[in-house]
Amino acid sequence: MVLVIAITVGAVLLVERVSKQLPLRLPNARACVVDGDGGEISLDADQMANAATVAAVGLSRHVPQQAITVALATAWQESKLRNLNGGDRDSIGLFQQRPSQGWGTPAQIHDARYAARAFYSALLKIDGWQGMRVTDAAQAVQRSAHPEAYEKWADRAESLARALTGETVGAVACTVTGEPAMRGPAAAAELAVELRRDWGDTTDTVTSDNLPGVAVPVRDARAGWQYAHWLVAYAKDRGIKRVRFTNREWTAKSGSWTRVSASADDSSRVLAEVYRAV
Repeated sequence: MVLVIAITVGAVLLVERVSKQLPLRLPNARACVVDGDGGEISLDADQMANAATVAAVGLSRHVPQQAITVALATAWQESKLRNLNGGDRDSIGLFQQRPSQGWGTPAQIHDARYAARAFYSALLKIDGWQGMRVTDAAQAVQRSAHPEAYEKWADRAESLARALTGETVGAVACTVTGEPAMRGPAAAAELAVELRRDWGDTTDTVTSDNLPGVAVPVRDARAGWQYAHWLVAYAKDRGIKRVRFTNREWTAKSGSWTRVSASADDSSRVLAEVYRAV
């Protein structure tokens, strides 16, 4: 069964930068690697999925790429890209937002999507934030006791934002070992739900008996790589075995993007195959 998710993506200019190493082999000690301008960035699966959600929420809101960079740098400093149950005083979640400061209820703030939306809403209200350094823009939102702390994450956040917004190609690679978290039609259905949660798009679905998975139609290559990288980031949580877009394919077993022969459909959709039911 293939579950096809119809997603409308606004046309954007493709700025393709081919990943420096293709295929990219990952050491077993690292779950995920992002091929950035300044070298490889290592994250575990939870960090990678949280970063992908922060980027997807921004993209669904059509925020500038710089806003996604600021958000990622902030979450890196505040929580190391982990959705924490607590923190200093009543701080919670990826951005360590505080219910007592009007960010929302504890349950809301602990929802990574809500937290990301709240951060972007606050950032976009700051006059001139786009002309600020990353740390100054983050500080204008967070009001931290350590206003310079965000700057040390700026370069890594920029590289990660380029990958997750589709500016770089084949740049997010994760190795998934052990038994899949989910399998078969149930995995495909949950993956479709997760897509809607992060990307916020209305969707139409059709089914086929060929293969368990999700197909995401896209209008251009940059949008395709946004979804392809998101799917790889969520591979561990959603039982994804393979992701394919254009002439490149990632597999959970290899943790690598490799070149494959392409059909006409491969440039108009991103295909994610989940593990078959036992």
